[in-house]
Amino acid sequence: MRRRSAAVAVVLLLAACTSTDPAVSRGPSESIGSPDTSDAPTGPPAPTIEWAECGESLDCGTLRVPLDHDEPDGATIDLALTRRLASDPEARIGSLLVNPGGPGVAAQWLAEQADQIYGDALLDHFDMVAWDPRGVGQSTPAIDCVDDLDAYFALDPTPDDQADRDALAEASQEFADACAERSGTDLLSHVSTIDAATDMDLIRRALGEDTISYFGFSYGSELGATWLTLFPDTVRAAVLDSSAAPNADELQQAIEDSVALDDAFGRFISQCGDDETCAFHNDGAPAAAFTSLMESLEREPLVVTPDRPPVNEAVAAYAVINAMYDSSSWPSLAGQLADAQAGDGSGLLDAFDSFLLRLPDGSYSDEFDAFIAISCIDDQGSRDKGEIDAAILEVTQAAPLLGGIQTLPYRCADWAVPAAAPLEITGAGAGPVLVIGSTGDPITPITSSRKMADALEGGVLVTVEAEQHIAYGVNECGDASVEDYLVDLVVPDDGTLCD
Repeated sequence: MRRRSAAVAVVLLLAACTSTDPAVSRGPSESIGSPDTSDAPTGPPAPTIEWAECGESLDCGTLRVPLDHDEPDGATIDLALTRRLASDPEARIGSLLVNPGGPGVAAQWLAEQADQIYGDALLDHFDMVAWDPRGVGQSTPAIDCVDDLDAYFALDPTPDDQADRDALAEASQEFADACAERSGTDLLSHVSTIDAATDMDLIRRALGEDTISYFGFSYGSELGATWLTLFPDTVRAAVLDSSAAPNADELQQAIEDSVALDDAFGRFISQCGDDETCAFHNDGAPAAAFTSLMESLEREPLVVTPDRPPVNEAVAAYAVINAMYDSSSWPSLAGQLADAQAGDGSGLLDAFDSFLLRLPDGSYSDEFDAFIAISCIDDQGSRDKGEIDAAILEVTQAAPLLGGIQTLPYRCADWAVPAAAPLEITGAGAGPVLVIGSTGDPITPITSSRKMADALEGGVLVTVEAEQHIAYGVNECGDASVEDYLVDLVVPDDGTLCD
């Protein structure tokens, strides 16, 4: 899954959106140096954003948009936005729309914490505009399916018999039914990436800008590619960091993503085996030790506390996946595995909680609910359970370490609304688009970013040498490529390598 993603990994893994009460109003869509739109094509009146100051250099606002874009006069929903004003108003170019990924991740914190994420060149020249996509975060109504994720994510993810498979099927059906009941099928039917990309054009219009710039991470790249394909004439510049492959066969993409994850874990194991100080060194044989540990956890899970699920194979696997986003987390993972080997599963349970964004009070955010809802309406794969079983087998054979870990594998088969119509991503007419990715990305492999660049009419690929998900914020070369392009529209050479 591609949910926690943006520029600086340590900051972005927090995914914490803080809000303050609105104070002094600055007026609808007020922005310094907005372009003259007197010659813009006539059409429906531009929507408005009622901005109110909510922090130093921060505005908060709400934009009302149609629930169904095909019925502009029908039911509406509200998008929550935060804008961080350009540090140098005299040098302001315009707005930069930003999205951290997901799907299902609230985004306003990208503007609130912009100083910790983006370079001065972007902060000086752009208003950073982040919004919680429809159905997500503080946008209303928001997707809400269940209160407790333990019952779904701690299930045996590698069923050995029919009873295990039946348990997964029952949980998938239960989750889908709960989502339909609590969120409503009207909302669930209109949270596709195409719906969200169409919202982006309404945000642009509300900001009063004929063309606008965009910077998206991970799933935010998919959202951006959809937007620039639908609205190419409105694109000033767009950066897509760590993209999934567009127009891809669902099964082949699942295999490619799972192999990348397995390869990253293999590099962790190899590094640990070569380093005697690694907590999970096991006399140079950590691979065998990991296999033994997982088998042990499947037979006899470790109880940490009676009110939480025991640390079984599923909990351990998600703890491993949590650490794969950035190699700086590998030492912590080694310690957690060593503790579990010694009978203490608390570290793995903490990492499991981190992955699921469990809050300090024991509750869960709705980000995973939204992730599943948006993924299912976008999913063009089969909804036949027999075909899903066959696909899982292929993924497991291709990526035997982590590829078989399946959360509610039949969730989309039981989903209450059909998949949205597909869109071929082309970017035709949008101009140059910068696609950037990391060589060791375990979540959206560099091959996927390459496919994105190839699919876009003006796609240009920059590759950053790094062992992590997300390329911006790794080195000066990669950051300069992004910032020079967004600020001065200087397009880097296709195939640039930043090592």
